[in-house]
Amino acid sequence: MNIPTLTADGFTLRAFREDDVPALTALHSHPEVMRFLSATGEPERRPRQAWDYIAHHTGHWCLRGYGKWALAEAGSDRLIGRVGFYNPPYEWPGLELGWTLAPEVWGRGLATRAARLALDWGFRTLGVDEIFSAIHPLNAASIRVAGRLGERHVRDDKVHGKPCQIHAISRSEWQKGTQQA
Repeated sequence: MNIPTLTADGFTLRAFREDDVPALTALHSHPEVMRFLSATGEPERRPRQAWDYIAHHTGHWCLRGYGKWALAEAGSDRLIGRVGFYNPPYEWPGLELGWTLAPEVWGRGLATRAARLALDWGFRTLGVDEIFSAIHPLNAASIRVAGRLGERHVRDDKVHGKPCQIHAISRSEWQKGTQQA
């Protein structure tokens, strides 16, 4: 299995590692981080849950050829979030791009830059016609990130029984955006 490493100024998208468990546990333990993400709305406080997350998403790479990356700080290689794709073959609306960052790095534009790097990789590599993001309707910060990526609100939906907005970008919209940049 080959999980590509993508780099940009200030961060790296890389494969998760076993030594990411403590940082991922801390990320998933933060109530403000998990408020819109957890199926129950509750933080996931046990290292076993972080380990399961890493194993699940590493398996996604093996089965699908794409998945979530660990978002690591340049220099220290410290995990500061997760960014990437998810598309299980059941009860899921399609190829989703998601991002989750540690609160100490919020407001720096990292979510937009890391998600854009992943989005570009997705369109260049996967040959798909559309990528979407499922965002809780009250998650204003993620809705702004989706807008900066060029995603548009296409419908309201539910994922795992929780309300969400589907924001999507087509390959042609993405190509126009990259030509203008």
